[in-house]
This record gives sequence, C-alpha cells and structure tokens, in this order.
Amino acid sequence: MTRILPLLALALALPVQGEAPRQVRRYTIDQLLATTVFQGDSISPDGRKILVSSNQTGVFNAFAVPVDGGAPVQLTDSKVNAIRVLGWFPRDERFLYVSDQGGDERTHLYVQSPDGKVRDLTPGDKLKAELMGWSPDDRSFFFRSNERDPSLFDVYEMTLDGYERKLLFTNPGGFIPVGVSPDRRYVALGKAQSTIDNDVHLHDRTSGKTALLTPDEQPGAEVDNAFQTFSPDGSSLYYTTDQGAEFKRLMRYDLTADLTAGRREEVLRPDWDVAGAGFLRSGKHLMVAVNADSRMEIRVFEVPGMRPLELPRVPDASLANVEISRDGRWMAYYAESGSTPANLYVRDLQTGKDRQLTRSLGPDIDPADLVTGEVVRFKSYDGVEIPGILYKPHQASPTGRVPAVVRVHGGPGGQAEVDYHPMIQYLVNHGYAVFDINNRGSSGYGKTFYAMDDRKHGDADLDDCVASKKMLAATGWIDPDRIGIYGASYGGYMVLAALAFRPREFAAGVDIYGISNWKRTMESIPAWWGAMRDALIREIGDPEKDAEALLRKSPLFHADRIERPLLVLQGENDPRVLKRESDSIVEAVKKRGVPVEYVVFENEGHGFSRKESQKKAYEAVLAFLDKYLK
Repeated sequence: MTRILPLLALALALPVQGEAPRQVRRYTIDQLLATTVFQGDSISPDGRKILVSSNQTGVFNAFAVPVDGGAPVQLTDSKVNAIRVLGWFPRDERFLYVSDQGGDERTHLYVQSPDGKVRDLTPGDKLKAELMGWSPDDRSFFFRSNERDPSLFDVYEMTLDGYERKLLFTNPGGFIPVGVSPDRRYVALGKAQSTIDNDVHLHDRTSGKTALLTPDEQPGAEVDNAFQTFSPDGSSLYYTTDQGAEFKRLMRYDLTADLTAGRREEVLRPDWDVAGAGFLRSGKHLMVAVNADSRMEIRVFEVPGMRPLELPRVPDASLANVEISRDGRWMAYYAESGSTPANLYVRDLQTGKDRQLTRSLGPDIDPADLVTGEVVRFKSYDGVEIPGILYKPHQASPTGRVPAVVRVHGGPGGQAEVDYHPMIQYLVNHGYAVFDINNRGSSGYGKTFYAMDDRKHGDADLDDCVASKKMLAATGWIDPDRIGIYGASYGGYMVLAALAFRPREFAAGVDIYGISNWKRTMESIPAWWGAMRDALIREIGDPEKDAEALLRKSPLFHADRIERPLLVLQGENDPRVLKRESDSIVEAVKKRGVPVEYVVFENEGHGFSRKESQKKAYEAVLAFLDKYLK
C-alpha cells in the first residue's frame, strides 16, 4: 500500500479561508523576466569567487560571483546556446562547462582558460558527452561519451594538463555508467529493468569482472536501486534502494571486503525518499536531498559518524543546494521559496557570518505580490488520495471567483514541487488559480503510487486531473466553469488526452511540446537513452507489440473528438518530442474547425532556455487563457 497521509478537512487543507482578499500590482512579462536565474556553486581554488550559470544576458552564460560581494563578472558571451558551468579546475582558474546546439541535447564538454580561449574537449558531430566527476588527486576528470556507439556510453578519463584521454570502460551494452572510484579501479553501472526496477553493478577494471551489488531478496520483486557516490577514500559505495519498503533509503556498501560478501549497512532512512546524495568538495561532508512531500530538504553530515551539520537558516526560504570549499573555509548555498527564486549565499565558516551574493527577483517586483503554493490533498474518483500544490491569487474570494488551470508535470513519473515557477507566478499574478497536481504515477509518494499509472496513461492519471475540479470548485473562490489544463512534455500529452478523451471537462488546453502519437514517439526515442528506452517501453508500451494500445491512447487518432480551444508551443530542435508531434495535432484540430493556435521556437529544444523565447511563450499562454477563460 502507498503511504497515505491523513486527509485534512478541506478548510484546513486549503489556504486559510479567513484571509481578506486584496488587490496586487499586475506585472508585465518584461518585469517578470527581469528576474535572474543563478545555478552552480563551485568555489574557486583561492576562495575569492563562485562560478555560476546565469541568464541575466537572456541566454545562460558563465559568471564569477565575488565572495566579498559585488556584481557578477561575465566570463562567456553566448548569444544562442545555453552554457551550464560544471566547476573551476582544482588548482587554477580554468573552468569546465557543458553546452549543446540549439537545445538538441548533444552536449559537449568545454574548457575556458583565464584568457577567454575556449576548447571543445569532446569534438564530434553526433556524440553526447557528460561529466562524471573530478579525480581526487586533482589531475583529471571522468566523463562518459557515446562517440563509439550512439546507443552506449563508454567511460573516459581526461588529464587537466594536456587534455589527454584514456578509455577506462567499454560498455558491452545494457549499462549506464554512473561513477568511477577514486583509485580508478571500479566503475559503477546502472541497469534499468523498468522505471521501477533498477540495479547497481560494479565493474572491476583489475579483474575485468562485473558484479551485481543489489540482488533482489525476493525473486521477481521490482526494486529501485540507484548509485549515488563513492566515498572520497574509495572504501565504500553509497546507493539508494526501496527494497522491502515504499520509500528509498540510503545504503553504504563496503568495498574493502570481498564484494561477494555483500557487506552493506543502512545510512539514512527518512520518512520520504532519499532523492540523492554526494560528497562535497571538502571531502568530509555528505550532502543528502530528501524529497519531503513536494519539498526538497537538504541535509549535510560529517563523515564518518553521520553527525548532522547545522545549516544556515534564511527566513521564509529553504536551502536548495550546499557546497563547502576544500580548505573548509567557505560554505556556498542557495535558498529559495515558492514565491522567490533561488539566491546564492556564502558563509565564512571561521566567523559564522553569512552574505547574500545575488538578488534574483526582478527589481520592480514586490515579493508580497507573489504567491507561495500550499500542498493540498483530495480523494480522487476511486478513493486514492492525490496531492498537489495550490496557488491562490491574492484577490480571489467567494464574491470574486477566479478562473483556474490544472498544471500537469512532465514524465511520466515527474513531480510538482514547491519551488519558484515563473510561468505559475505570471498566471497567478494575472488572476488565475493554479493547481500543480501530483496525479497517480508521480514520484515522491512511494513506489505503489508511482506505478499506479503503468499502462494506464491518459486514463487513470487523467481522471485524477478531472477529479481535481471538484476540489477546486469546493474552495468557493474558483469558478468551476472556467477551469483549463496545461502542461509540458508528458504534461502536454495529458492536455491533449484531456481534450480528446474527456472533451467537455476543461474549458481550454495549453500543450507545450506534448506527445500526440505514442507509437511514433516511442520509435523516435534518442539513441543515447539506451537501456532507459527499454525501461520506458515496459511502462508505456512497445511500439510493435503494443501498437494498437498505443494508438488508442494517442490523441492524434481521436482529434475528431476535440472541441475546446487549444494552444500548442513547440521547440524546433526538440529531440525527445519531435516537432512533427505538434505539427500533426495542430493540423488535425484545424480540420475540425476548433480554435487552435501554434507557436514554434527556433534554437530551442525540450524546454525554452532563452528569455526571448520565454517572453514569447508566456505572453502567448496568458493571451490565450484570457481569451477563453476570462
């Protein structure tokens, strides 16, 4: 059984009903997009600056943020392709970053020198390369690349002086390389049986043998095991597992003994999923992320001993990430809330003093005008409890009911989380309630709940979205006749499914690069997904064996039932949901004479990273909803 939290009475589960409605300032899209996103927290070897990616130029570029305060210093000047920083080199001011071409997801690794010169360390036309980690001796880094075979990732080591590469592991097939031990002896491998059944293997480069570290206690059981990190001294491997439980806990595997002995111990078992774990650059601290009811909690422990480290507290915000410099002098961290984007801070661990280094929110925006979502729950059509995050406009009241949209996250298997969403804030500021639903099949609420939509996509999970309308109407401040639905990727598919299979439930739909033809999409999954493609096929359906079932759940072949207005947004270079998915549904709906609007974004892929594209998208969504819901 899935973990079911006590169902609160509606008056308690929803935002406080006694709060007096009030009018707020309406912000333009330009004011909203004056907000800046910062990502990354690599502390320079001299401790004087922090390397981040920021979109303040309109495109993500690399910046150095002074620890003593002051404006971020721009280091790169990309006009189109997003640059995501990976970290300073350990002993000098070169830095590593990753970038693709127009959102095609074929990422390469680049190094930029202090003089501004850039070198592509993984050149090639069709390959994809990803960083796996830095070596503890500061001489190299590890990465994986599919240059040999588009469907397989091999593991390489590259020296920091001379950029010489060495092949460490040739993938025989079926594995996803996820880590290299500090002594380079072991390569950790993930193997996906399904989206809820994954194993961790360990390849011994000395013997050439590969061992399964996570055998199932019960034959045939579906257990989700995931590698997290090696200890800095190489004596152990950390992984998460939900074996025998609903939620994932953190385990440690002893590598100093015979691997066949299976010496392991439980490290951390919270009430929710351990979403991730890794050692900080200090080498003495283990950071753990816990997915606690749609809120990611960051915990840091001193190792050995797992003694909790007291973390900074920022009023009305939670920590989003932490890093500690190798010398133990500085702690960099982000703090954010549902109504405020993440800001970068630094703490001097010698004096205990904190300094805020960035001001993310646009200068014209009053944080009091924005809204922090609240986690609510309702009983769905079959009694299953469904959580979600409800955003209530400040001006909403029983005498001034507002329109609403149900937002469906991506995936399948994603999750709505309480953090800052520019699109949500834009809609709420302009008078729309937003319910960010965690329909069955969402992660974070136990493996039983996660598997409830398997082979039932666009049906069981869709009816959760429909059932949420009763909860929204029961608030008294939402107009039940003006409820729309929007989502991206798998959420976009849910929008199309809602309009095709439940054609009169929602007043309008906004599909952002959603799937219209499941058979075609499953056939066009990028080669580099490898074993994950097979796992997804087991969950969704095989394009050959299950072709008929896939066509039944594909909105494209039921477009004659669509009668409510539709807006479609699509990235031109999207490698996951190809543009033809959107082209097809738009053409089919147009033939029906149903209002449909279509916007295609150049140099964008599966997500719109440039502010220019975001402005165009946000304005299109608001104008569409204003036309059909207001």
